[in-house]
Amino acid sequence: MPDRNQISLKGKTAFISGASKGMGVEIARNFAEAGADLAITARNKEGLAETEKIASEFGVSVWSGTAELGDAEQVRQLGRDALDAVGRVDILVNNAGVVFPQPILDIDEEKWRTMYDVNVLAPLLLTQAFAPGMIERENGKIIHITSRAALIGQAALGAYSSSKAAVHQLSQTMAVEFGPHNIQVNSIAPTVTMTHMAQQVWKPGARTDAKLARIPMGRFAEPTEIADIALFLASDLSDFISGTIIPADGGEGAG
Repeated sequence: MPDRNQISLKGKTAFISGASKGMGVEIARNFAEAGADLAITARNKEGLAETEKIASEFGVSVWSGTAELGDAEQVRQLGRDALDAVGRVDILVNNAGVVFPQPILDIDEEKWRTMYDVNVLAPLLLTQAFAPGMIERENGKIIHITSRAALIGQAALGAYSSSKAAVHQLSQTMAVEFGPHNIQVNSIAPTVTMTHMAQQVWKPGARTDAKLARIPMGRFAEPTEIADIALFLASDLSDFISGTIIPADGGEGAG
């Protein structure tokens, strides 16, 4: 992959969900460093303000809006507010997601609906908000941050994994429908990525050792590494890549 400093997104505006922590912050930082103006969202107002501060240091404009992505009407309003504020969205990154680990026999219907509302419906509604402008301009990028969990069966992740698998199918259908309009749609499916939340879940111990043993590179991903892939997919270097699922897993899927 080219040096990130050689990639330019100047003249573009990117919308990033889940931008108050983890991968969302790093994606916002990468895009701002590449010159993209930003529209960012999350539930955490304080975290979002910190991301806005980080991105603004690169001299780009940043609009932020808080919303509960599990509420369809709030998502629709978020899309309208973002367009009113920034005028256009050239790059959409659906990064926000939630997970409630539960065995199949214990899956709670409310938590199931929440995962599907945030992980599947919100990306669809944001696409419906911003894709018409991309179609009109005959140019656009849509990037979904999903999970390696969508590609394999894992205990206690049936609801989460199936929601992310639904996003994969939705992403590929978008690639088919939007391809004639020069819009590329792709998914990134990371293995465990060492965000603050992951550090609390994957502490040293037998469970973590067993997971690492399945990754040939012997480590988990860093948020910056996922952000670098997103930057590539947002740039014109990826103009002939669409409908793909990129497993950022250190070779875990090769074994």
